[in-house]
Amino acid sequence: MKVIKFGGSSLATGEQVAKAINIITADPERRIVVLSAPGKRFKGDTKVTDLLVQLAATVQSKKDTTAIKDTIIARYQEIADYFKLTDDSVAKLRAHLTALEQASYPTTEHLYAAFMAQGENMNSRLIAHIMNEQFGPTRFVDPKELGMVVAGAPRASELVESSYASIAKFKINDGERIVVPGFFAYDKDGNLATFARGGSDITGSILARGFHVDLYENFTDVSAIYAVDPHIISHPRAINTLTYREMRELSYSGFSVFNDEAIIPVIQGGIRVNVKNTNDPTARGTFIAPTKDVRHHHSITGIAVNDGFKALYLHRYLLNKEVGLTLKILQILYKYNVSYEHMPSGIDDLTIIFAKDQINDSQVEAMTDEIKEAINPDQLEWFDNFAILMIVGEGLFMKHDLISKVLTRLADAGIAPTMINQGASRISTMIGVASESAKTAVKVIYDLSSEK
Repeated sequence: MKVIKFGGSSLATGEQVAKAINIITADPERRIVVLSAPGKRFKGDTKVTDLLVQLAATVQSKKDTTAIKDTIIARYQEIADYFKLTDDSVAKLRAHLTALEQASYPTTEHLYAAFMAQGENMNSRLIAHIMNEQFGPTRFVDPKELGMVVAGAPRASELVESSYASIAKFKINDGERIVVPGFFAYDKDGNLATFARGGSDITGSILARGFHVDLYENFTDVSAIYAVDPHIISHPRAINTLTYREMRELSYSGFSVFNDEAIIPVIQGGIRVNVKNTNDPTARGTFIAPTKDVRHHHSITGIAVNDGFKALYLHRYLLNKEVGLTLKILQILYKYNVSYEHMPSGIDDLTIIFAKDQINDSQVEAMTDEIKEAINPDQLEWFDNFAILMIVGEGLFMKHDLISKVLTRLADAGIAPTMINQGASRISTMIGVASESAKTAVKVIYDLSSEK
């Protein structure tokens, strides 16, 4: 049995939904289907989830919701019309949204979570109905029926471990497929809550582990995971297979095909993942598997770059001699609810790297004042144009001259690294560069990834 998940671009129109259904029905083992909300149909289009955020804001401000609700429902009507539905399926979706408007919520965050989840919820209900009517026995299954319970913030929740036992007990009837909406579940009080970014990928991974499936197929709009971003290098080398560890490192550093958090449940279950293309379903795609099952043919598996960082640089003589200095800084970060990504240091220097989306200007200002007071640095400076280049490969540490080659290529291109850090796992090397040099840095070292 397999879990099969489709992303938003694969479900943006009736034509795309038809492709997805053909893929599902082509293999009788594809019995657990996870769906995202309809994505963009064309450049400049708006995702349904973004429309639902607008609806939530309109509801909160107590303004008229007719126009935005009509726009949302029209997306589902388009899919229903493609399959020539003549019943009241879409009218039920409109009534469902109206009922959500009239409901009460513990907090504003719960209200937003409830509306943001409806893209997946309504899409799954509609497509399950289409499949059941036209393609064989198919049942919509709400995450609550599966016993999926989450805890944490309403829009960044995490699954409670006991949920896996509940999922394993769920009965799928012979000859039947189930359709489960991605992105959300319920807390212990029955309030709807969403996962963090990549939420539908997370749902797919959770169900793959919970049902102990043989394979988790993740269909998207690319035919493979590539060694570098195709927007930087035209027609880059496709990666046939990579390990869980490599996937997490690359996802964290900028690869957007598969979310780094989403892979954790399948790692825990030891389940292989196959990333495939809805528009080219016969292509092999990329497999993600345990290290023991992967045989690499290249020292570098992939090169990722992410310019979504900012860095705080601190200099003070004898910084390394002061016991508890780092603790003081971490306590200030904790006070302002800010997490850091990396903290390379020297005898008199310390750099703290933050994800830009995890820290705002007011936090920067307040933290700067408190850090100055707490440790009295000789120099304190923030760098906003900070990018991280991540070179990843299980065989990286075996190629003793590889990093010297990388640094030589960068030097020849006039790029001076601001930081170099070898990962503790020895499968990654992190190089900090100025944001404006990031893409050039990838280009000048890309051909090293083809070396055996």
